[in-house]
Amino acid sequence: MGSLRVTLCSGALAAVALAPEAHAAGGGGVSVIPAAPAPGTDVTLRVSDCAERTAVAASSALVAAVPLAPADGTLVGESRVRSTLTAGSYAVRVTCGGTARTGTITVARAGARPSAPASPVAPVRAGGGGTARLAAEARQTGPGTAHAVTGAVLAGIAAVAVARARRSRGAR
Repeated sequence: MGSLRVTLCSGALAAVALAPEAHAAGGGGVSVIPAAPAPGTDVTLRVSDCAERTAVAASSALVAAVPLAPADGTLVGESRVRSTLTAGSYAVRVTCGGTARTGTITVARAGARPSAPASPVAPVRAGGGGTARLAAEARQTGPGTAHAVTGAVLAGIAAVAVARARRSRGAR
């Protein structure tokens, strides 16, 4: 199970690393991942060439101002595109120390499918492992011949053990 988790995590990281980026108009070093998010999609903002340790990005397309923090030589932050937006381009203003940069977020039409879902899209089958199916079958069919034979063997072993214990007490 550990190797499966490693494989899935590696795949997710590779998908994020290889996801298309939208670079801001004006080349201010602002990028948005995914490139054309649909309304309600989670986005990651990246700002390069900022000498400060923090910055703030704001846009009418985002649900809130985005604090940006250092990660891999750039400033990175996450937010969500407002779910009520219509398709189009929206300005993004990044305040980095005493300077400001502007860029754009191009929002796709509402029915467009995001490159990666913001949250799970289906319930996860969890718990029970392989025993869940067996438990469901047992509830439907009840104990069978194998259960009866196993019970009889265990009862016989217990009876022999009790009889030996009584004999050993009586021999003293």
